[in-house]
Amino acid sequence: MTVKRKRVGWIIILMVAAIAYSYWQIRQFADSTLSINQDTIFTLPAGSGRVVLEAELTQQHIVPKTPWFGWLLKLEPKLAKFKAGTYRLTHGMTVRQMLELLASGKEAQFPLRFVEGTRMQEWLAQLRAAPYVKHTLADDKLATVATALSLPEQDVEGWFYADTYAYTANTSDVALLKRAHERMVKLVDSLWQSKTDGLPYKDKNDLVTMASIVEKETALSDERSKVASVFINRLRIGMRLQTDPTVIYGMGDSYKGTLTRKDLDTPTPYNTYSIAGMPPGPIAMPGKASLEAAAHPLKTDFLYFVADGKGGHTFSTNLVSHNRAVQAWRLAVKEKNGQ
Repeated sequence: MTVKRKRVGWIIILMVAAIAYSYWQIRQFADSTLSINQDTIFTLPAGSGRVVLEAELTQQHIVPKTPWFGWLLKLEPKLAKFKAGTYRLTHGMTVRQMLELLASGKEAQFPLRFVEGTRMQEWLAQLRAAPYVKHTLADDKLATVATALSLPEQDVEGWFYADTYAYTANTSDVALLKRAHERMVKLVDSLWQSKTDGLPYKDKNDLVTMASIVEKETALSDERSKVASVFINRLRIGMRLQTDPTVIYGMGDSYKGTLTRKDLDTPTPYNTYSIAGMPPGPIAMPGKASLEAAAHPLKTDFLYFVADGKGGHTFSTNLVSHNRAVQAWRLAVKEKNGQ
């Protein structure tokens, strides 16, 4: 074998060794874990190519600066089909798993919990504080929400289903509210069809309004249909509802945490101490249980209820019994306060 052939042979061996080494390094890099010690949200801007992706990852210390990143994408072209979006990178994830995630387009989901018994103003505050929500509403006025969702203003309060909603980055506040409204409409339509016959509701808004009052009056599931029966019985005999939560809602920002006799005597469209029948609309977002109670109240003769000092309520059919229950409640409060 001539010297020239030996030299060529060594060159080939070195080239094969270099290729094998590079291939091994690329594989090692692909199987290495990301340089993060906790779940991390990573956003890849629209129109990003390989260079931008690598720069973003290294600048955010998700992967180290290495020559093997570009070679990995060339070696496995399917990993180079990444999509713009916001992704959740998990602790322990490998570089290959990250690239597979970016190629899948499965963006991070963020939870937003709307609670029963809260108002639209509180929902809007949650939306403003929620991460990655696209804010499109100009202000927090109910009229603004109504216009954005093409709803009557009276359908803004109460007509949204309280639940936990998952969303991706750049989902708009209006889109989330629309989802909640559509779910509520579907549920109310179903309950309206199955409701107990003869209930004193003129329309679906009355049902949602009653459910919102029930929602604010009790947190006990076994009391809701009983509370609804009290108000149904009052409506049937023309007795005023006289429920404090409606007064509070009608007071708006002037309510400071305590109701006074003056508050009860001051007329507002929602003050059921001064108006007959139902208030003009819901006073909060009712949950499913309260909606079902409003649609299927118990058949009782109860006309009154008062807190029992134990987290529940005492129900009465007449004023004499109710007054005794009120005295018992006041005594329980004094004992609790050590008076």
